[in-house]
Amino acid sequence: MLDRLGVKDFARVAQLSAEEAFRLLLQTQEHSRQNDWVRFESELVKRTADIEQRHRDELHSLRTAEQQQAHEIQHANRRAEDTLREMGEIRERNHELEAEMSKVARIGKREELSFEDEVQTWPGMCVSEKLPKNGDYLLSFRDPSGKALEPRLLIDNKDKAAITEGDIRKLIRDAKERHTPVVVIVTRDETQLRQTDRECRWSQEDGVWVLRTTRQWLRRDLDVLRPLLERMRIEGPDFLQHNAALGEEVRRTLVDLDEVEKELKKAAKSIDAAAGLTSKYRVRLQGLCDNTGAQKKMSQRQDGGGIAHAQAGD
Repeated sequence: MLDRLGVKDFARVAQLSAEEAFRLLLQTQEHSRQNDWVRFESELVKRTADIEQRHRDELHSLRTAEQQQAHEIQHANRRAEDTLREMGEIRERNHELEAEMSKVARIGKREELSFEDEVQTWPGMCVSEKLPKNGDYLLSFRDPSGKALEPRLLIDNKDKAAITEGDIRKLIRDAKERHTPVVVIVTRDETQLRQTDRECRWSQEDGVWVLRTTRQWLRRDLDVLRPLLERMRIEGPDFLQHNAALGEEVRRTLVDLDEVEKELKKAAKSIDAAAGLTSKYRVRLQGLCDNTGAQKKMSQRQDGGGIAHAQAGD
């Protein structure tokens, strides 16, 4: 119709304008799409980089945590191994201590039994059976009929490096429970007594008289204390408490007797040494005498041979 109306050129222009408009629109859309893709790719790269960085950071944290956990586990394993080793060592020491304690208990038992057997051989003495608690034995003098006389002495045998104040206090408590006015703590030898024990072997503590002695000294000490024990039987346990000077005299007497015994031991050693030296020098002098006699006989033979030779020459 445009051709018939004579506007053919206008139609062509309109067609071309429409095509150009569509082309420009498409070009604009293409550019916009490309820009969107570029921005998308840029944002994607950025986001991807951020995610990778976060992943690396998380991975580093995880590895650090794993390393720390592994270190803690290794440290815990070492502590567990050390604990097990220490427990093994403690168990071994416990076995050793149990063996030593068992040995000490057996030694202590033998000590008590030998003490009982020994005291039963002493004339005029009476000893009880082994006490279940509060001491080891009750010891006393006896009358001609064999009856035990008061006061009875509570005996506690000790065979250890040295007795302690705890041993003394326990024995005093045992004496009070048994209503015994005199207790005796007996060691194997005097080295197990402390210096204070040796200087004050007879004393009163908390209303109870305490004798510190040894197996070797006990019988002698009982002979010294016998008159006091008899007076205590007649006048009561408070007899010595009203005679402090007498108790002090007993203490000095026991110390003096210990010193005398030491001097006697020294004298016995001196006598033994002198006897040994006497025997030694006796043998030596005998040898000198024998040598002198042999030399004299030899000289006489030589002199006799010379005389005989001279006579033959004449």
